[in-house]
Amino acid sequence: MFQKLRDYVRSVFQRDPAAHSTLEVILLYPGVQALALHRLSHRLWRWKLHWLARALSQAGRWMTGIEIHPGARIGRRFFIDHGMGVVIGETSEIGDDCTLYHGVTLGGTTWRKEKRHPTLGNNVVIGAGAKVLGPITIGDGARIGSNSVVVKEVPSGATVVGIPGRIVTPRNDDQERQREALARKLGFDAYGQTRDMPDPVAHAIDLMLDHMHRVDGKMKALSAALEKAGIKVDLDIPELEVQNLEKGERDGPKEG
Repeated sequence: MFQKLRDYVRSVFQRDPAAHSTLEVILLYPGVQALALHRLSHRLWRWKLHWLARALSQAGRWMTGIEIHPGARIGRRFFIDHGMGVVIGETSEIGDDCTLYHGVTLGGTTWRKEKRHPTLGNNVVIGAGAKVLGPITIGDGARIGSNSVVVKEVPSGATVVGIPGRIVTPRNDDQERQREALARKLGFDAYGQTRDMPDPVAHAIDLMLDHMHRVDGKMKALSAALEKAGIKVDLDIPELEVQNLEKGERDGPKEG
């Protein structure tokens, strides 16, 4: 028992840099308190003492602001950071080493008495305010972005963002370097801007850079063929006059 408690507290320290002492984690972390009360209420639920189990879970909700139905099945080293507003439904199943942030809902999409809440694999992280709804499975190591709404299965290792949730395709390192090199050649820093842009804008710029990279390659091949034939041409792409563009944006359109 004490070994499990030490392992759990150690896992909290690994996931929360604000933790300073074991006593602080055990006595002052609402997520830890809510989980401890859930372990007791879940045991009562399994013993068919449903009213008592619900009463204990309601007491935990009142104390911590975290609502965990006593029927939910939760694995080892589960951590709720901050925790206020977290709701975990009756038929939810949570694997080992999962992390939830405040405002997360593991909710149902039907009133029928059946499996109606999500199943999380191991090492799943769900960001603040996210809603995971229905009897879907979130694979091991998946990441759900803050404020996302997820209603479909998520494969292991995937990252999901948006409303409705969509899987973000990881960038290819070679492709990323090509895009950055072409952006520098054109005279602007696409990636200095797109980190803060909405995802569709970043995706559109990526597609344009990929297309321009292919056009640049074709032009180089054409230039090499012409030079081999004794015809010298300059097909290099000139740099954009970024300063002039910025000046034009500041000055605005000229009145005629």
